[in-house]
Amino acid sequence: MSTPVTFSLALVNETATANLMADLALLIGAGDVITLSGDLGTGKTAAARAMIRYLAGDAELEVPSPTFTLVQSYELPPFPLLHADLYRIEDASELEEIGLSPLPEGSVVLIEWPERAPDLLPEDRIDIALTHRPALGTAARAAEITGHGKAAAQVDRLITLLGFLDESGHADARRQRMAGDASTRSYARLIRDDVAVILMNSPPRPDGPAIYHGKSYSAAVHLAEDVRPFVAIADGLRERGFSAPAIHHADLEAGFLITEDFGSESFLAGEPPQPIAERYQAATDMLAALHRETLPETVPLSPRAVYAIPRFDVEAMLIEIGLMPQWYLPDRGAAPSAAQRDELVGIWRALLQPHQAEPVTWVLRDFHSPNLIWLDDRDGIAKVGVIDFQDAVLGPAAYDLASLLQDTRVDVPEPLELALLARYIKARRAADDGFDAVAFAETYAVMSAQRNTRLLGTFSRLNRRDGKPQYLRHLPRIWTYLNRSLAHPKLAPLRDWVAAHVPPPA
Repeated sequence: MSTPVTFSLALVNETATANLMADLALLIGAGDVITLSGDLGTGKTAAARAMIRYLAGDAELEVPSPTFTLVQSYELPPFPLLHADLYRIEDASELEEIGLSPLPEGSVVLIEWPERAPDLLPEDRIDIALTHRPALGTAARAAEITGHGKAAAQVDRLITLLGFLDESGHADARRQRMAGDASTRSYARLIRDDVAVILMNSPPRPDGPAIYHGKSYSAAVHLAEDVRPFVAIADGLRERGFSAPAIHHADLEAGFLITEDFGSESFLAGEPPQPIAERYQAATDMLAALHRETLPETVPLSPRAVYAIPRFDVEAMLIEIGLMPQWYLPDRGAAPSAAQRDELVGIWRALLQPHQAEPVTWVLRDFHSPNLIWLDDRDGIAKVGVIDFQDAVLGPAAYDLASLLQDTRVDVPEPLELALLARYIKARRAADDGFDAVAFAETYAVMSAQRNTRLLGTFSRLNRRDGKPQYLRHLPRIWTYLNRSLAHPKLAPLRDWVAAHVPPPA
C-alpha cells in the first residue's frame, strides 16, 4: 500500500471549486472513486455538479442533488458516472438495493457523506474534505484532497498540474472539456478574456507490458511515451511553413503542455459526416509539399537537446499487424494456429521488405479528419492545421496519404480517393520528373493494407482491453478499405490468406 498523498487548497468562490473539479476530471478514469465530505452547506453537491457538467461538456446540464434518490447516474462521453448521497443511509443493506454494494466497475463514482458507509470505500480512492473559510469571504471554502492507494499518484499529478497552470498564468481560466482520442492523453480548452489555448495532459507511460523483446508495444512500434516528440515535431513543422500548434508552455517531465488553439473547423460536413472535397484536396497538397522536402532525421528539442525520429522498420510494422490475429480474429471466432500466424508473417515480410529501400520522409501517422483543423484565415496549404503527430516516424510517403484517403472515421468514396491519389501523384511529378507513379501506387496499396490490418486489431483491443467499444463501429469501414487495397496485383498472396482466414466484422 502506497503512502497517502494529501494537500490543501483555498477555494475563494464557486469558480475556483469548478476549476479544481475540472482539473481533477482531466486525470481520472472509469473505475475511480471520489468522496466528498464536509458539514452541511460546504459545497459538496456544488463540487460534484461542477465535475459532472465539465465531463458532459454542458455548463447548463441539470444535476439535481441525490439526497432523496440516493443515486443519480449519468452516461457521460468519457465514461458512466454515479453520483451518490449517503446522508439518509441507515443500514448497509440499503447500499446493495441502490446498486452501490459492491461498487460498480467501469464507472466513476462520486460519493457525498462517505462517513455514513465507511465499509463501502475502496482502498484506492480520492477523498475531498470541504470546510468553510469565512476569513476569505462568505463563498470561500478550503479543500483537503487525499489520494489513497493507487489514487495517491493521481493526487500527486493533480498537485503538479495546479502548479503548472499557476506558473503558466492560466490558473483562473475557464475550463472546457475536449474530446479525447484512443490514447491515455486528455485535453481541455482554457479560456480567459475570450482567448483560448489547449491544455494537454500526456502522462509519461508505455502502452502495454515489456513483451516485445523486452519492450512495451509503444516502444516496439515507436509510439510516443512522453510529450517530447510532439514538441519537437511541432517545432519542425512550423519551421518549414506547415501549420502545427505553437507550444506556449511545457513541462516535459510531467507531460503537460499548453498549446495554440486551432479551433474546431472540421474537414467534414453533413449528417452523416462526409468529406469536404476542397479541404481534402488542400490536405493532399500539404502532404505533397511536405514530401517534396528533404527532411532531417533529427530535430531540435531544446537549445541543448535533439530528438531522433525513429524509423518505421519492417519489425515495427509486423508487430502492428500482429494485433489483428491477436485481438480481432479471436473476437470473430477464428483464432489462428501457429502455422497460420507464421504464414501471415511470411507473406507480410515479403510485401514490406522491398519498400525499406525506398526514400523515407516524416510519416505523421494519424493524418486523417479527427486530427486536421481547417484554418480559414491562413493561405494555401497553411490552412491545414495538424494537431496529432507525436508518433511521427521515418517511413514511406504513401502511409500518410493512405491515412487521409482511407479515413478511419468517415467513408471516403472510392472515386474521391482515386481522384486525390491522382492529384498527389501529379503534384509530385510536377516537382520531380523522376517520381515513379507506378511504384508509388504499389507502396500506397501495401501501406493501406498494413494500416487497415493493424486497425482491425487496434480497435478490437481498445474494446476488449481498454473498455472502449465505441471504436468497433469503424470496423466495417476499415474492412472496406482493406479490401480496396487487396485488389492490387502485388497483394494477391495476402488477399488469398485473408479470404481463407479472416471473417468480416460482425
